[in-house]
Amino acid sequence: MAILATAAVAVFLVGRPGGDAVEGYAYPVPPSHSGNTVEVLNGTSQTGLARRGTRALRAEGFDVVFFGNAAPVDSTQIVVRRGSDRIGARLVEALGGGIIRFEEDTLRRVDATVILGGDYHPSPAPSL
Repeated sequence: MAILATAAVAVFLVGRPGGDAVEGYAYPVPPSHSGNTVEVLNGTSQTGLARRGTRALRAEGFDVVFFGNAAPVDSTQIVVRRGSDRIGARLVEALGGGIIRFEEDTLRRVDATVILGGDYHPSPAPSL
């Protein structure tokens, strides 16, 4: 009887639909056909800036495939890796600023690299 009760509890816990452990933690990733693959790097000492930039860019329809850290920079850099300068202009608009430069690098498998600098100030997260 105890084994049956334990099994029922295990099935209930594993089979229940899960939500976010922290409300609002998961953010949708744009579909792969969006054509705007981006990596976001934190070029400051501010913890979590790349994650916040990733959330902001995903909300604008960019497919952010990686985020991490970079060497310190004073101003936000948008490095176009492949494609036209249109993606750079769209990123500047989405971020509220940045300097665009071109460094072709098809091995990175992203259209652009965003290095967030000290001038990037993301909008505050919405309160729940």
